[in-house]
Amino acid sequence: MADILFEPIELGEITAPNRVFMAPLTRSRSRQPGDVPWELNAEYYRQRAGAGLIISEATQVSPTAKGYAFTPGMYSAEQIKGWKLVTDAVHGAGGRIFAQLWHVGRVSHVDLQPSGQAPVAPSAIRGQNQTYIGANSGRVPVSEPRALDTDEIPGVVDEFRLAAKNAKDAGFDGVEIHGANSYLLDQFLRDGTNKRTDAYGGSVANRMRFCLEVTDAVLSVWGPGRVGYRVSPMGSPPHVQDSDTEGTFGQLAVALGERGLAYLHAVEQFKDTVRDPHTEEVLAAVRLSFRASGGGLYIGNGAYDAALARQRIGDGLCDAVAFGKLFISNPDLPDRFRTDAPLAEWDAGTFYTGDHRGYTDYPLLNAR
Repeated sequence: MADILFEPIELGEITAPNRVFMAPLTRSRSRQPGDVPWELNAEYYRQRAGAGLIISEATQVSPTAKGYAFTPGMYSAEQIKGWKLVTDAVHGAGGRIFAQLWHVGRVSHVDLQPSGQAPVAPSAIRGQNQTYIGANSGRVPVSEPRALDTDEIPGVVDEFRLAAKNAKDAGFDGVEIHGANSYLLDQFLRDGTNKRTDAYGGSVANRMRFCLEVTDAVLSVWGPGRVGYRVSPMGSPPHVQDSDTEGTFGQLAVALGERGLAYLHAVEQFKDTVRDPHTEEVLAAVRLSFRASGGGLYIGNGAYDAALARQRIGDGLCDAVAFGKLFISNPDLPDRFRTDAPLAEWDAGTFYTGDHRGYTDYPLLNAR
């Protein structure tokens, strides 16, 4: 019997040879100064080119979009050149890779901002997040943000457009807009973090205006067949909330589907959420709204193993699954799923360190 994980699937304008996708994973290993991808990053992604699709780690669209030390950017000529090393390596190994475009909003610190200024947000509400600002800083609370002026918002939208163009110049196959996990687009969308009284606040239509303006700017560069969008309706993390999760994310899913996006990528479960009936109702509303309004694939993410992926794909609850930590410690994860081989354990202590350890030194099956 055919394994549903290894059935090819049309992803907008490209074909994914399997449904084992690699989720975006912040690894904080860009070359300094300048937050530049380099040869170490190229080798890391090359090792994982067997994924049906690689979604790159989040890449800040401007210097002010940065929220963690050592994360890569997508705004300078040197960064574009560095990302070209990555995309060439992935393509040379037969893979496909999208760039995830990122603005952290209030999830930042003054020490990470270009002039030590306050991070920006839809409203001046400090987050409960923590971040790291240097190699030995440990986790520190994020800084107090300031609210974006209405006339500043088009400039942020244009940063996403320019980053999308830079990703194309760097050789990516497409881009994913990061609208999840408590970052800037998620902050605008949710009424718990957006208290604005202008055209970007109040109703769901107003709160998702920024999200859609960013999406349209990215679409102007790539077209819908090579653009995805990531959401996290069930928590971003839990202290970022909305009073009507199903209604808010359902409306956003309709609007994204109407734009014909290649996929919607949903973080379905965090470590402190469960797949209870309410969660399934919200996810169903998002999934069905996106598909019914003209959207492409629905990609599930969050606490999946191979068995759950096969089950939910087979039941029509997702079209593909993006795996995160399993891809960190198993660069050949699709091969291991295909052959039911043992899975290597990840070392959480090296998730965000700066060298090859816990990054490119996990062994392949055929190297054992």
